[in-house]
Amino acid sequence: MSFDTEETYKGSSLAGWVIEKADRWRDHYTSNHQEKFDEYYRLWRGQWDAADKTRESERSKLISPALQQAVESSVAEVEEATFGRGKWFDIYDDMRDQEREDISFLRNALDEEFKYTKTRKAVAECLLNAAVFGTGMAELVLDEVQDFTPATQPILDGAMQAVGVTVKPRIVVKVRPILPQNFLIDPVASSIEEALGVAIDEFVPKHQVELLIEKGIYRDVDIMAAAPDQDLEPDQDLTIYQDDKVRLTKYYGLVPRKEFNEAMDLPEPKEESKKKSKDIAEAEEESEYVEAIVIVANGGVLLKVEENPYMMQDRPLIAFPWDVVPGRFWGRGICEKGYNSQKALDAELRARIDALALTVHPMMAMDGTRMPRGAKFEIRPGKTIITNGNPAEIMMPFKFGNLDQVSFTQAESLQRMVQMATGAIDAAGIPGSINGEAAAGAVSMSLGAIIKRHKRTLINFQDSFLIPLVSKAAWRYMQYDPDNFPAQDYKFVASSSLGVIAREYEVTQLVQLLQTLGQDSPMYPMLVEAVIENMSLSNREGMISKLREMNKPNPQAQQLQQAQMQMQMAAAEAQTALYQAQAAESQSRAGKLQAETDAIPTKLENDRIRAISSNLQIGSQDDKEFERRARLADLVLKEREIASKEAIVSKQMQQ
Repeated sequence: MSFDTEETYKGSSLAGWVIEKADRWRDHYTSNHQEKFDEYYRLWRGQWDAADKTRESERSKLISPALQQAVESSVAEVEEATFGRGKWFDIYDDMRDQEREDISFLRNALDEEFKYTKTRKAVAECLLNAAVFGTGMAELVLDEVQDFTPATQPILDGAMQAVGVTVKPRIVVKVRPILPQNFLIDPVASSIEEALGVAIDEFVPKHQVELLIEKGIYRDVDIMAAAPDQDLEPDQDLTIYQDDKVRLTKYYGLVPRKEFNEAMDLPEPKEESKKKSKDIAEAEEESEYVEAIVIVANGGVLLKVEENPYMMQDRPLIAFPWDVVPGRFWGRGICEKGYNSQKALDAELRARIDALALTVHPMMAMDGTRMPRGAKFEIRPGKTIITNGNPAEIMMPFKFGNLDQVSFTQAESLQRMVQMATGAIDAAGIPGSINGEAAAGAVSMSLGAIIKRHKRTLINFQDSFLIPLVSKAAWRYMQYDPDNFPAQDYKFVASSSLGVIAREYEVTQLVQLLQTLGQDSPMYPMLVEAVIENMSLSNREGMISKLREMNKPNPQAQQLQQAQMQMQMAAAEAQTALYQAQAAESQSRAGKLQAETDAIPTKLENDRIRAISSNLQIGSQDDKEFERRARLADLVLKEREIASKEAIVSKQMQQ
């Protein structure tokens, strides 16, 4: 890409290029977002401004706390879901890595560092900024701190001990929240990674810059106090303090290579050094940008410039939208969601207060020509009023009528509209907000919708802010403190739990399930433990451990139960053996009967032949007698055979 088509920027220095980009981005922010963000901030703080009037005749300055409650309730829900259980992130290693000690060590070390740098407080501030302005931003800052540790040292050859401290320097990573008026980004980008660059434009104490110059981190240049700028102040309603502060513009992103080399005082490459391979030459020709860090003071003094020093080549900035707006970097926060409902509610309340002043405070109509000259008319208890004539004819109380009672109902409806728009509601207000009823089914349906909206924001916060925060902090520690944080490929996962409302909803469902089970059910102890786990009790962990200890089986009862089971198994085995012996005996008897039955036809055949062949004489008459006896023997034989078969079948059926 060539820079010939770009507009000429201020001067030829890198500082001028950065300041021009920052000025253009600020113009875009001012024309599109600043006015709305300022009003969101005032509505959240409850600060009145003349620009917030809904009509010219409005006199009341009342601001309803509905939007404040929505912001604080939503932030508290996400914060409780993230940090409510103490452990708010976890680490996974490669599945093939069987050594889990390194994971546990790194997790504990990171958790200790985050507690030392008060990361939870900074993340909570980013959540609040996201709820108010729509996007939460933070900068990861490397800082070298002195770690003071109490210690003793022997003196006088060990006769005495000297008490003091040991000082050990170490590197820490701090999370610094950024307000939207101090955060400048390429307007065409939808994320920090896609942008040409990102700038942080803010006032810092002058002594901080001077200390960094003494340490050699910034260039040794003269720094003057900065000119005031109301747009950069955190609270624009306060009186500006103009002394001993410097306007610092920190730019993270791509810069032209030519200006970068000039700022770094790098010489132009010689002709012989240009004779490289074709691939390298083409790669250098394509790379006209350099990922760098540029710090400029007071709009023109270059304090620091260096190529991105981080090993992962990432930018030390993270941001997340409370609710995503497609194609835009700036998200949609709670104040933007409830803006219209809040403005309508404020207009209703202010109109009621203005009307209340006309109907409650006494007003008098009088004949001015009949009042004493120079009299200052006022009404108060015990006041004596002098008139030139009958007071009943000169003065008359004046009233504009009664206040309309419909405004009460309208205010309640508008407040429900704020809750509907933002999805923020307290547990105490849930029953009354569901069609005025407290039915269990309606409450369950409403809670389900509320939990889904909070969970949507929570997942967005984890993926866009929390996990990148832990990952980038771990990379910084691995790079600058490798002794305590060995460099390995870890996977970071946020370990968020349910929020307050979601836990109360789950406890209600668990209690309803407990009512359907008896105490002898194996699921009963598990459900009781789940109920205690979701409660916000100070001694929750102790109760859970005690419950688990109670559910452990008694060793003596377990031994007795095992003995009873062994006795039952032995009795069952003996009964089975008895049945097997009886079956074997029955089978042997059946075999004997079968053998006897098989022998009967042979015996009958022999008896038949013997009967036929005995006592016969030769002649035709004897032949006829022989045939008659043979037929009779056949009939007897068949009859006995049938009887034998019937006996066998009946025995088999009995067995």
